[in-house]
Amino acid sequence: MNYLSIENISKSFGELELFSGISFGINKDQKIAFIAKNGTGKTSMLNIIAGLDSTDTGQVICRKDLKIAYLSQEDKLDENSTIEEAIFNSDNPILKIIETYEKALNNPENEQAYQKAFEQMELHNAWDFETQYKQILFKLKLENLNQKISSLSGGQKKRLSLAIILIHKPDLLILDEPTNHLDLEMIEWLESYFSKEKITLFMVTHDRYFLERVCNEIIELDQGKLYTYKGNYSYFLEKKEERIAQEQASVEKAKNLFKKELDWMRRQPKARTTKSKSRIDDFFVIKEEAHKRRNNHQVQLEINMARLGSKIIELHNISKKFDDLVILNKFEYVFKRGERIGIIGKNGTGKSSFLNLITQQIPVDAGKVVIGETVKFGYYTQNGITPKPGQKVIEVIKEYGEQIPLTKGRSISAAQLLERFLFSRKRQYDFVEKLSGGERKRLYLCTVLIQNPNFLILDEPTNDLDIITLNVLENFLLDFPGCLMVVSHDRYFMDKIVDHLFVFRGEGVIEDFPGNYTDYRVYEDSKPKEETTTVKKEDTRVKTEKKGKLSYKEQREFTSIEKDIETLNKEKATIENSLASGEIAGEKINEVSIQLQNILNSIEEKEERWFELSMKLEG
Repeated sequence: MNYLSIENISKSFGELELFSGISFGINKDQKIAFIAKNGTGKTSMLNIIAGLDSTDTGQVICRKDLKIAYLSQEDKLDENSTIEEAIFNSDNPILKIIETYEKALNNPENEQAYQKAFEQMELHNAWDFETQYKQILFKLKLENLNQKISSLSGGQKKRLSLAIILIHKPDLLILDEPTNHLDLEMIEWLESYFSKEKITLFMVTHDRYFLERVCNEIIELDQGKLYTYKGNYSYFLEKKEERIAQEQASVEKAKNLFKKELDWMRRQPKARTTKSKSRIDDFFVIKEEAHKRRNNHQVQLEINMARLGSKIIELHNISKKFDDLVILNKFEYVFKRGERIGIIGKNGTGKSSFLNLITQQIPVDAGKVVIGETVKFGYYTQNGITPKPGQKVIEVIKEYGEQIPLTKGRSISAAQLLERFLFSRKRQYDFVEKLSGGERKRLYLCTVLIQNPNFLILDEPTNDLDIITLNVLENFLLDFPGCLMVVSHDRYFMDKIVDHLFVFRGEGVIEDFPGNYTDYRVYEDSKPKEETTTVKKEDTRVKTEKKGKLSYKEQREFTSIEKDIETLNKEKATIENSLASGEIAGEKINEVSIQLQNILNSIEEKEERWFELSMKLEG
């Protein structure tokens, strides 16, 4: 069943054309993701479909009585209402029945009103609906229904907006970055909810695991053209690669034909026959095809990283709390060169506060933070860029200098640097407030990196960045030789770039987990229900006690040792064969013998550790 049809629509802002001649449809039970680069009209497309913006040409045709709910980046909540009032502010008849019942519960002396409300609940089978909406509020941590909206944080307001549209059960949900402001637990719940529910979605999201597990169709706007992929994110990546390869092959074929036809054109006499005129017309079509090129410019990230000494950061028994909320309790850690740490935990457990403590933007209550003399922070915060009124894009960068130093003694101008971050010369003279959310984030990232840090701290860097920019950022971070610490709910991003995790458990407890996010989920899901976890608050480390079992860290070590022993034995056999064959020259025999002895020592050490762990496993 067709819910909505977009027919030949276009949208421009002044001379900037976002898209033109776009047509597609949304059918019942489809879960569609809309993918495009930042600044090419994703949010404008959502606003048009939701009826909040008009098109320059074409039309949007909706099925009669179609109920649409839109989760935008801007909250539209009545600040004077409570959470409960915002939820019941709906024309949903079941919600009205539940609202009446809730009021009757609060006035038990009016037995007649209670009886009538109870009967209506029974008649319309509203109990299941009530259970479901309360579960939604519970999962999104919105359990204090009497709390005023004016007292909520920005993240809580976004979660309330999401809860309201889920509870109201519209025919079509339009979602603009639904996972922003959700912690990992909430994202995984929402992912599961959308996967199981018969629900129609049209959304923009940068969360690639979310795309993978929820969407059954992806629509991509690429260089002004629309492409549809009937599958999830993996299918999209595969088919997009095939499409681009096919396009390039087509262009190459046209180039070869163009050379042939150009030679024919040059040899033709001035007098043209009807047949040759037709061929000339075809020549110009071939010429256009042969000169097609993909505008495949990507963000180019390059920095002249300051030298990092042996002393990085040392945390000595640091503690911090806000009123009764304990963030850290005698936490100790010594950072090493090249560390790549991901930070995860529920909202409110102190992840951002921890970053502010390390960068000494807020003081510790007790303990000591020691920063090495060579450490140069690059701190990307959730607050983003704060431009001066009327400030232009290029003026933001020129505050750091007209010339920006790069590696190997090179430098580039502020304008050239902005071009590397996909800001055209014309766009550089736009006011910062005119940029899209993703473009502002990209500009902010530029200001952080051009300061040439050797210790990068990124607090939710993936919010509002398009998937193309995310891929480039990930590749840059994989090659970044300094230290990296990142708070992110983007599981795909975390899996790709971090080596281990600080898991914020709450109440000052931090667990150092040896692996990425997927490793952590596997570990958490594999825990038996009877397993007990004891927390030693004095050193904020979590220890799991269960006789006859290895900890997750020990299990990883056990598996790794077996592989190491196998590799060392192969090296040992190779050297022994070389010595036996007489291939090695006399002056090198001593050197190779020492190498062999080192391998034998390593094998002995690893076999002893393997035996120790295997005995523990047998319990």
